[in-house]
Amino acid sequence: MIDTQLINSDCLAAMKNMGDNSVDAIVTDPPYGLSFMGKKWDYDVPSKEIWLEALRVLKPGGHLLSFSGSRTYHRMVVNIEDAGFEIRDQIMWIYGSGFPKSLNISKAIDKAAGVKREVIGENPLASKQTGQKNTVALAGDRNTNLYLTKPATSEAKKWDGWGTALKPAHEPIVVARKPIHSTVVENVLEHGTGAINIGECRVGNEILSEHTSGNIPNNRGEWGLKEGYTMPERTGRFPANVILDEEAGAILDEQSGISQSSDAVRKNKREDEKLTMGGKIHAKEGSETHGFKDKGGASRFFYCAKASKAERDAGLEAFESKKSQLNSGGIGRKISVEKRLKEGEENAPTMKNIHPTVKPIRLMQYLCRLVTPKNGIVLDPFMGSGTTGIAANLEGFNFIGIEMDEEYVEIARARIAHSGDYVIGEDLVMKRIKQPTLFDFAV
Repeated sequence: MIDTQLINSDCLAAMKNMGDNSVDAIVTDPPYGLSFMGKKWDYDVPSKEIWLEALRVLKPGGHLLSFSGSRTYHRMVVNIEDAGFEIRDQIMWIYGSGFPKSLNISKAIDKAAGVKREVIGENPLASKQTGQKNTVALAGDRNTNLYLTKPATSEAKKWDGWGTALKPAHEPIVVARKPIHSTVVENVLEHGTGAINIGECRVGNEILSEHTSGNIPNNRGEWGLKEGYTMPERTGRFPANVILDEEAGAILDEQSGISQSSDAVRKNKREDEKLTMGGKIHAKEGSETHGFKDKGGASRFFYCAKASKAERDAGLEAFESKKSQLNSGGIGRKISVEKRLKEGEENAPTMKNIHPTVKPIRLMQYLCRLVTPKNGIVLDPFMGSGTTGIAANLEGFNFIGIEMDEEYVEIARARIAHSGDYVIGEDLVMKRIKQPTLFDFAV
C-alpha cells in the first residue's frame, strides 16, 4: 500500500514535527527568490534553517533535488551547502517554451519622449486569437502588440533592436546528498540510500548487445577486465545531467541533423596497434567495439520529458475555472484581470490549476525515480499543486507534501487522487486501496 500525506503548513514548522532520518529523498520546486508575479512566497530562496531541517529528516546518503532560477541558483545552492549537504552535481532542465521578458529600449525611448511611432505592418510574432480585437502579444517585450512600428526619434533609431533580457530556456536543478555513514556500500546496505538509479533512468530503448572481449590480456587487470570478460546486454544510454522538454529536443535535432551512431564492429587498422582510453591499454587488433547502431538527432542522447496541456487540470473537474495567472508582463509584474481587459486580453486563458509554475509530471517522475529507493518516501517541502506527489505515486513511492497555501493543497489533493484510487480523509491523509490507473499525457 502506498501512503500519501499532504500537510497544509509552513514547511519549517511541519518538518520540525518529523522524525530524524525518516525520508529517503527530497524532490522539490521551491521559491526562486525572483518575486515571481509579485508573489510574497517568492521574495527569497529557502533559508539555511529550512535546509537544516531537510537534512535532519533525510536519511544518511539521501539525495535532494531542488529546482532553482538561473539568476538565483548561487544563493539556493550556498544555503543548501551551508546546511551540511554535499553538492554532487547540477542537472540542467532545458526547455523551448520560454518567452522573453525584455523591455524594447527603442520603444521605451519614444514613449518617454511622448512620440507616437509609425505602424509599418503586422507583427508576425504577436498572438492572434480568433474574434479578439486589440490583441497584445503574450511573448516578447512589454510594449509588443499586433503591429510593427519604426523608431520615431533619433535616439530611438540609435537603440533600435536593443533590449534588457535573454529568452529563458533553462532551470538548474541542484543535486545534493546528505553525508553518508562510513562507505557508500555500507550506507546503501544499512539505509537504502546513497546511490542513484542508473539502470532504470537510462535514456532511450536502444539495446546494446551482450558481447565478450576475449582478447584482453590477463595482465590488464587494472580495469578489472580479464580474458573472457562478458559485457551484459543493456538498454538505453547512461543518463546525463541534461534533461530536455519535447520542444527543446526538436530544436536540438533541427540544429544537429540526423546522424548514425558508431558501427556495431570496429577493428584496429594495424595488427600491432592498440586502442587506449584514459592512457590505459583497452584492446588489441581484432577487438570489437559495439555501439547502439541507432539513427536520429542529438536529442536521443538526453531524457526528454513529455508534457501536455491536459495534465495541468486533470482531476479538477469540480473546481472553478479562473483567469490564468500567467502573463506577458515578466517576472515580478502581475497583471490583474482589469488590466488584461484594458489591454485587450479579455480572452486570456482560464484554468482550474492556478499555480503559476507547474512542472511536467514525467519530468518529476524521472527525478523521483533517479534518487528514490524501492518503496521509499519522497518529501516535497514546497508542494505547490502536487505534481511531485503525482509523480512519486505513479512510480510506486510514498509521498509527504507540505504546502502553506490552502487553495494549492486542495488542488494537489484532487490531482493526486485522480492518479489512483484513494481513501481520502479530512486530515488530508490518503491511502491507496488499489494500484493506480496509469494515465498517459503524451502529446
